[in-house]
Amino acid sequence: MKLGVNIDHVATLRQARGTVYPDPLDAAIICARAGAHGITAHLREDRRHIQDDDIFRLKELQSLPLNLEMANVESIIEIALNLKPSEVCLVPEKRQELTTEGGLDVLHHFDALKPTIDSLSESGSEVSLFVDPDEKIIATCKELGAPVIELHTGTYCDAEANDRPELLEKLIAAAEQAHALGLKVNAGHGINLENIAGILCIPHLDTLNIGHSIICHSVFTGLEDSVKRMLEAIQNYDE
Repeated sequence: MKLGVNIDHVATLRQARGTVYPDPLDAAIICARAGAHGITAHLREDRRHIQDDDIFRLKELQSLPLNLEMANVESIIEIALNLKPSEVCLVPEKRQELTTEGGLDVLHHFDALKPTIDSLSESGSEVSLFVDPDEKIIATCKELGAPVIELHTGTYCDAEANDRPELLEKLIAAAEQAHALGLKVNAGHGINLENIAGILCIPHLDTLNIGHSIICHSVFTGLEDSVKRMLEAIQNYDE
């Protein structure tokens, strides 16, 4: 299993003071040195953290594959088509949210998502859909033609201990269904060193995309050590 490190919150620190530091590109280079397998960055419509220049520099000036998280918004789609990142993960986006609050509503936005998925795929990017673990949603992802899903693990990770077993079963069932349909399965949101043991029970995972907890941990231990600690936590995964 691979680890993609989301470096949005390096840019959050920078934007809080309007400085040129800390630079997300520096963070990506450190993540690569620590052994990470990819870099994830979310170019939001409101540009609250990652900026356009960050995205192009991350694509061109560091060695890891770039996973661009983005909403299905025309101006961002144009950037993605020009950038041609290794992967594009389509996510829902609300202007007032603190972070992504749930999975993409592929059932109600099928017609809007289909041409975006087609055009991004034709440009050479692997398209992923960030979705909740629901049988109808997973089936619709297959119909849309996206080769990858990223399971939204935030509900499980944020739940009380008594509620987690049922939520984990839903994630396991969704991964099994997606794998049977020929979809690659990634997962992300809310994962940290305390709750990752449950996440590692989910079968067929290709990549975990983790950001906030790694960046927070790195404040005390350094980014390279934080990435290595997470890699150690996932190294014994048996799909």
